[in-house]
Amino acid sequence: MPDIWETPERDSGLLALQLAISLRDNQPDAFLDVHHALYEHRHNGGGSLTNKDVLRDIISTNGGNPDAAFDDVSTGRPLTVVADEHMRYVKSHHVWGVPVFIVDEKAVFVRLLERTHGDSTLAINTINRVLDNIDWPILNEFKHTSVPQ
Repeated sequence: MPDIWETPERDSGLLALQLAISLRDNQPDAFLDVHHALYEHRHNGGGSLTNKDVLRDIISTNGGNPDAAFDDVSTGRPLTVVADEHMRYVKSHHVWGVPVFIVDEKAVFVRLLERTHGDSTLAINTINRVLDNIDWPILNEFKHTSVPQ
């Protein structure tokens, strides 16, 4: 199959990712709020990231300019940035999947079983625990054989 960069319409999240890259690069004041809203829409709300009207609404509701972001995406620049940044870390750190935490020369794929549901203390503690384990040089893989109940 061709690389996803050659047929981006096959990926249900690549348009939203391109829009996020556009916001990150051109509308940085809106980026975090839009990125969070896209995450909430998709992962906590089960929403689709393919409906352009929904994406426009999320961007505008969270302080971004959707016309500017969609115009940027139409140039192909954000897709090139996504591909270049992804391939750079595939080559330098052998990354695959998301989320991957990168610290110096170490890259670690992490899958957490629960969201923090707005609990910022739990979120910070969870991230710190992940980061602490990245620095433990003898831990290569730690995976439950079944999902704990």
